[in-house]
Amino acid sequence: MPLYANAVSNFWKDRLAAGPRAAQLPPLLHLLGNLSMSFDVARTRKLAPTLAGQIRGDGRQVLLIPGLMASERRMGWLRHILTAAGYNAHDWGMGRNFGPRPDSLDKIDRRVDAIRKESGAPVTLVGWSLGGLYAREYAKFAAEKVGGVVTMGTPFSGDPRANHAWRLYQLVSGFPVDRPPFPCTREEKPPVPTVALWSQRDGVILPECARGRVGERDKAIEVDCTHMGFAAAPEGILAVGKALDSLARI
Repeated sequence: MPLYANAVSNFWKDRLAAGPRAAQLPPLLHLLGNLSMSFDVARTRKLAPTLAGQIRGDGRQVLLIPGLMASERRMGWLRHILTAAGYNAHDWGMGRNFGPRPDSLDKIDRRVDAIRKESGAPVTLVGWSLGGLYAREYAKFAAEKVGGVVTMGTPFSGDPRANHAWRLYQLVSGFPVDRPPFPCTREEKPPVPTVALWSQRDGVILPECARGRVGERDKAIEVDCTHMGFAAAPEGILAVGKALDSLARI
């Protein structure tokens, strides 16, 4: 329990310290827009065959990494549609994402090695929100095993507190949002092709933090969806397909 108690203490200290110097945050109206996730999932379920038909898979191995507090199940429709489209999409195999741990990159490395046993080819990483930070940092850790990185609403640029999730992150992980438990250079581009998906309607992450600046990613693609919609809405899933296709041309 000491870790939890420490996290709660840090949570309130940071909350009080934020004061007038608090980072810019996405509009509350856009945050509330994420309540449409069940509607997004219903649309995706109905349109799944059509969506798969609009994505041109090429057999690549793709590893999906969920966001904070999300599990493999939350990425289920994305995995199903990418697989139906011709990719070999895989879950990350670590259950719910409760934030980074000192061995997070090592566990991803073992998962990537297991996937590579099938073909020996590099694995493309698709990370949603916090999962995208894992993907970018892992690609710096083991670039020779990674074919490219797609981030979905991932705050890899700018102020790490310019979002509505950083306090929850600190509460559940026990680590400061700007000092994760493994080496991390958020704004440094991995030495592999990278595509950043971002949305003006994100609501959780400030759009410019997920879009990044020139030199921090190879390409940025705007998506008309909420933060939750990146993995649940037809628009988000089609954007992942477009990003995967773009990686091959970077």
